[in-house]
Amino acid sequence: MNISQLETLVTISKTLSFRKAGEVLNLTQPAVSAQIKSLEDEFKAMLVDRNHPVTLTDRGQVFLAHAEQILAIVEQLKQKLTDLNHIPQGHIILGTTTSIAIQILPRVLSYFQNQFPLIKTSIQSMSSTQVLSSVENGTVDIGIGYLTDRSLQVETSVLYYDTFEFVVAPQHPLASSNRIKISMLKDVPLILLSPDTLGRRFVDRLFRENGLEPNIVMELGSSEEVKRMVELNMGAAFVSKLSIAVELRRGTLKMIPINDVEVSHPVGVMTKSGRYVNSAMLQFLNDLKGMPEDQFVGSE
Repeated sequence: MNISQLETLVTISKTLSFRKAGEVLNLTQPAVSAQIKSLEDEFKAMLVDRNHPVTLTDRGQVFLAHAEQILAIVEQLKQKLTDLNHIPQGHIILGTTTSIAIQILPRVLSYFQNQFPLIKTSIQSMSSTQVLSSVENGTVDIGIGYLTDRSLQVETSVLYYDTFEFVVAPQHPLASSNRIKISMLKDVPLILLSPDTLGRRFVDRLFRENGLEPNIVMELGSSEEVKRMVELNMGAAFVSKLSIAVELRRGTLKMIPINDVEVSHPVGVMTKSGRYVNSAMLQFLNDLKGMPEDQFVGSE
């Protein structure tokens, strides 16, 4: 058995075709067939059902899971050996919220990629809860989000603090108020984030603790969508203070303080405990944690 044979089986499982697998791997179809036949002979098991479309047998599925693990170990080995060159390089998958991806990461990544062009970064946008779970299961290398939820499998470090603020359009009836009470929001139409977000849980808890039922007219998946609807005066909202710096400066949104409501939430970086940290991740984490807080909160 060799690595090329494992790569061939994995590719067939994705393409469902010997011909297409050969195109991906730059092999002839007979070469692909020969590699699979060699595996089947060595393990004395039928791994591939050659009917159309080509599929893996039950034994092939079991073999596939182990093949993917072996290839992942080999890839990690290659990365470790590359790291011995002491040149930060590699690929980092970042998981973060839409607001952070738009407001914070462009500044961080532009500096970082100018300094370390051999390090490539990909960004996956999701809720903070999903960021934590994605770090736990290893689908992202580094998570950046609210640190309200905790996990024994995830190490965290605070970067800065954020708050959720009440905002309306300039035409909104409450726009002329300098400060309001939470009771004044009893019947105000609200545009809220989806229930799996920290911002939504904050609003739900705020209303519950004050014996109020929020008048929800719209639920959206990201703060950017919420802000656009509020600017159109479709309702009021609670959004991250850091995400509205541009809108406040332009005057398209107005932030109204609420009496006795000012809770800060830590925003930070998450990594899986015990995971091997390659040179790219180590450099990125060191740079990120070394940035002063005003790099995040005072840049708009």
